[in-house]
Amino acid sequence: MTAINTTTSVPTGTWTVDPAHSRVEFAVKHMGIATVRGNFGAFDGKLVIGEDGAHASGTVETASINTDEPQRDDHLRSADFFDAEANPQITFASTSITPVDDETFRITGDLIMHGITRPITLHAEVQGTDIDPWGNERVGLEITGQLSRGDWEMKFNQALGSGNMLVSDKVKLALDISAIKQAA
Repeated sequence: MTAINTTTSVPTGTWTVDPAHSRVEFAVKHMGIATVRGNFGAFDGKLVIGEDGAHASGTVETASINTDEPQRDDHLRSADFFDAEANPQITFASTSITPVDDETFRITGDLIMHGITRPITLHAEVQGTDIDPWGNERVGLEITGQLSRGDWEMKFNQALGSGNMLVSDKVKLALDISAIKQAA
């Protein structure tokens, strides 16, 4: 675990992602002029906050990709992109969680995607905590980041006559997370 040097607004404990109330999304430029957005429908994650530090981890099922275009989704599952058959999951494990202030954190960790491990830094903002109608303590987090898909050997592309590329190398990440505190 990595030490957190300031008091956080997230109480100590183990928090698990509630997929029914969370989203894992991405956005990438198409032809340099339009943004294609997508999400993954199958994922899980955990955040452990202790008195001496914090750790975050998560897994995404690559075959669960959805951009609302079945032909494109099939192509994204192929060896040109995620190669979902050979690489069925994307995983993340934090190596450090650094507070920016009481509500904002920088999360650095290892992202394993397409069979390649690379470091990535994400930015997390605590949206708050509350008790749901069933007595569960919840925390909401907005997590953003950006990656270069070429760093994970996803290099499928095509140059266009305008000088733009068919698919941007830059991918924006956006996670809206609702996590439930587990019983001690």
